[in-house]
Amino acid sequence: MITVNGDPLKHKPGMTVRDILKERGYVFPLLVVRINGALIARDDFDRAQVPDEADVQVIHLMSGG
Repeated sequence: MITVNGDPLKHKPGMTVRDILKERGYVFPLLVVRINGALIARDDFDRAQVPDEADVQVIHLMSGG
């Protein structure tokens, strides 16, 4: 089991950041993702694997003026 923004999600072996984003329906283009406090580069979302028991934070960036 992992947590995503404090909510539980069943862990699957080989699960990537992209899998979590799809599972949770995140489509906003400006996302920051941290796994256990470590920042994950956007270019690594497809290959960065999420370990079981991980704490994942998905943050929506806002911009404007």
